[in-house]
Amino acid sequence: MKLTHILLALSVCAPFVQAENWTRFRGPTGQGYTDESGLPTEWSADSNIKWKTAIPGNGWSSPVIWGDRVFVSTTTEQDQSCRVICVNRESGKIEWNVEVFRQTPGRKEGQNSYATPTIAVDSCHAYAVFGNGGVAALKHTGQIIWVNLEVEFYSRHGLGASPILWKDLVIMPYDGSQRVDKAGNWPNNPPNEKVGWQIPWDKARIVALNKNTGIREWVAKRGMSRIAHITPIVIENDGRPVMISAAGDVIQGFDPANGELIWTCYSQGEGVTPGFAIGDGKVFTSSGFERTTLRTVRLGGKGDVTDTHIAWEQRKGVPTMSSLLYAEPYVYAVTDGGIVTCYKEDDGEIVYQERIGGRHSASPVLIDDKIYFLSEEGETTIIPAGPEFKILNQNRLNDETTRASIAVSQGNLFIRTQNTLFCIGD
Repeated sequence: MKLTHILLALSVCAPFVQAENWTRFRGPTGQGYTDESGLPTEWSADSNIKWKTAIPGNGWSSPVIWGDRVFVSTTTEQDQSCRVICVNRESGKIEWNVEVFRQTPGRKEGQNSYATPTIAVDSCHAYAVFGNGGVAALKHTGQIIWVNLEVEFYSRHGLGASPILWKDLVIMPYDGSQRVDKAGNWPNNPPNEKVGWQIPWDKARIVALNKNTGIREWVAKRGMSRIAHITPIVIENDGRPVMISAAGDVIQGFDPANGELIWTCYSQGEGVTPGFAIGDGKVFTSSGFERTTLRTVRLGGKGDVTDTHIAWEQRKGVPTMSSLLYAEPYVYAVTDGGIVTCYKEDDGEIVYQERIGGRHSASPVLIDDKIYFLSEEGETTIIPAGPEFKILNQNRLNDETTRASIAVSQGNLFIRTQNTLFCIGD
């Protein structure tokens, strides 16, 4: 059992902060919403920048914020050193930069990194996951609490999903594929790298660890599925908590308390990256590659709900990288090539399709009834939420590649480019 306890004594948590903290990938709800208003709508590399800080190493984890601390993960030393960095929210100064463990980098896609999972943070700790599947918990002051290296993760694509927190659990999906080493002889003879990638398998797992100790609490099994990089969301449905989690070929609901599979829906596709949106009793998903489809499933039910709970499907304008966004009564998507589509949430009818340009991997954010789309070229396009398309602003930062998503907290926007973390606003 590869579980290291660095500190067993539980620390006193940081005091509660009366402001919106951006606590996980796509914010507190996991859907790219913020309750804050009056956020910046205009900036450039030289204007309306509160601070910018160089971030060493490589990583596409998005920033998360608790109080006056901003957290990101990165890898250095040929991606072997897995590190968490804390930046002061007010000054931009790096408060600490800590190696949590070392890894042996495996295969990944070129757009991915070995520090892609976004950190989950609460009032006590920051929880970071890296490309080898290892998980670490740190105090806000940088001391390592525990490290868990039980999962030896492999995926042809690398690891792209992010952990979430629910009650006393850190929950992380591991939707990988069969490992094939350079000698071509592990784990099966003969090995087949298409298993779990192009051929469904039953080895995908969702793992829940105790957030205070790092000890495994439960492991959930999907059944037959394929590669994915989707971060789960826990919601209340019919008076009970349900963790919505999707992967290649499946959209599923689990009991977050014990990992029990409640319902499953078939959704053909592999390499699924876009996060889903939830609204009006439905979950809106992209199937990823292979017959790319926007598939909408009604929440509820038990067992296999494929024949009973699919509300509608749409194949036009569906993203394969950027997450979906729900702003009642519409669903929004941006393709890799920069085409924005607005759908009616009740039947999937297309309201409009318009080009905003650029390449898009980052997920959109809804602020003050405006939608912010961040391109890989570092340009943020802002449009109004609603049935009419209009570009309100296009703001470019620099020429660095940008694949992390925007974070929002306490009146500022936080954008991570390839080498720099920006704080935008007064």
